[in-house]
Parts: sequence; C-alpha cells; structure tokens
Amino acid sequence: MAWFIKKSGYVSEFTQFLGEMKQKNPAIEEGQRAGRARLWDKEPIDLDNMRRSQESRVQQSAYVYQGH
Repeated sequence: MAWFIKKSGYVSEFTQFLGEMKQKNPAIEEGQRAGRARLWDKEPIDLDNMRRSQESRVQQSAYVYQGH
C-alpha cells in the first residue's frame, strides 16, 4: 500500500530548467504573482450596484440600423 507514497529521484528536464531559471531571476515569481492578482484577484461585487445597473438599462431595439 505504501508504494504510492515513495518519491522517486526523477526530476524532468523541464522542471530542472524552471528551477534554474527561478534561481537566476527571482523576480519571475513576483511577476507571476502580480499578473495573477491583476487578472484574477478582484474586489467583491456590490450586488446592490449591479441590480440597479441592470434595472436602469434601456432596452435596445432588435435591429439598431433601421430608423423608425
């Protein structure tokens, strides 16, 4: 049962490359964290503001290029 707990000594070339690259340039991880924060870490949504915005939306006609 304990065969899956054992760690092998194998490290892929790509994993070695990434480790070396991060050691040579530690700012890479900081840049990754900043990019993640910019793309994914958002402020909480204000549900009241969202509801009011949806309620105040003006209905658009089906074909906007045809004048009536």
